[in-house]
Amino acid sequence: MAAELGAGLRIFRDILRRADKNDDGKLSFDEFKAYFADGVLSGEELHELFHAIDTHNTDNLDTEELCEYFSQHLGEYENVLSVLEDLNITILKAMDKTKKDYQKASNLEQFVTRFLLKETLNQLQSLQTSLECAMETTEEQTRQERQGPTKPEVLSVQWPGKRSARRLQRNNSLLPNNPQFNTSWTEEESQWMTQISRLQKLIDRLEKKDLKLEPFEEEVLEENARSHIMIVQRQMSVIEEEIEEFRLALKQYVESASAQSGCLHVSIQKLPNDSRFIIYEFWENSNVWNRHLQMNYSKTFQRSNVDFLETPELITTMLVPASWWVLNNN
Repeated sequence: MAAELGAGLRIFRDILRRADKNDDGKLSFDEFKAYFADGVLSGEELHELFHAIDTHNTDNLDTEELCEYFSQHLGEYENVLSVLEDLNITILKAMDKTKKDYQKASNLEQFVTRFLLKETLNQLQSLQTSLECAMETTEEQTRQERQGPTKPEVLSVQWPGKRSARRLQRNNSLLPNNPQFNTSWTEEESQWMTQISRLQKLIDRLEKKDLKLEPFEEEVLEENARSHIMIVQRQMSVIEEEIEEFRLALKQYVESASAQSGCLHVSIQKLPNDSRFIIYEFWENSNVWNRHLQMNYSKTFQRSNVDFLETPELITTMLVPASWWVLNNN
């Protein structure tokens, strides 16, 4: 069946390969859920979708069934996927020729090659940014439709089990206690952990609805003062067998992110008796965060997570007044 796939559908061979964690050539419901869950469809809805695609009634999905279902809904994306298939082949051919010819080329020819590679990457990143904006917009619209307009949320994060599961224990932090990161516990990091704890307590109080907000005197910002910083929380459930490889990739990511001028702090914590990791990232503003997402080290980490994570990571962001935080720049 693989050879008969039409234009725009060959991508589903790759989808099945990446989603098929045990390499048996088919998708169980757990594998399907881990790959296709988007944080919007409920588990019951995903189960209904799985059985709608499973026309062979085998409790497993193959490439043929995936193509049969999605081909009915591709619309304009049939052309998009077809062009991507051709683009992928074209780029691979160009990379292969570059590998063979670059060392033998003149200095000028090498310069042109580097320039063209950079511009090709810029064009692809521009397309990626547009797609990411479209994804965020559609996901947010769907969440608003499902939740209704009268239910504001702060850092919409729901953990399984009791509320106390979110109160992360400091002694489980990968930074700085874990030797993987070879970092000592400093006074500055202690201050950051205190601020993280304050934020967690605030979220808990908001969820309990026992927080009474009263009018306070306005805070007047000094000229050129940083008004807000951006907090990013990333939840990752890692496959048990991949934890060590994930930690290596995470270490490289943290080192690269921390070296960026707009990164104020990165803290990683692991939940006890669980393979769930939480990353707290503090950035000067949302523009710096968005630029960080386009960096090669960030994209490399995101790509590696396809193989390391049981389910897609959940990212939540929040802007908070910079005056809430003790920023030690010395």
